[in-house]
Amino acid sequence: MRLTSEQQRQINTILKRYFGTDSEILLFGSRVDDNAKGGDLYIEPEIKAADAIVDAKLDAMVALHKALGDQKIDLVIKRRNARELPIYRIAKETGLPL
Repeated sequence: MRLTSEQQRQINTILKRYFGTDSEILLFGSRVDDNAKGGDLYIEPEIKAADAIVDAKLDAMVALHKALGDQKIDLVIKRRNARELPIYRIAKETGLPL
């Protein structure tokens, strides 16, 4: 995993601040590979309203960039009762919890 324990803590704290403390957060994709670039964060937010999720994503992305610096961050968000997409399945099968 290409994140330090401090970076993992910052990501977890920021995402739970904006999406709710009961949100599920996974790190997946190339971010878990020490030799690759990029990577993704998967979240099933505690909040349910679509407009609140959009606001939370924008605020969280700003906070993540301030905390982690200028790096590519992809945030995949699955609303709790949304239909299952392949990207969600991949994240859940290969992701590491934060």
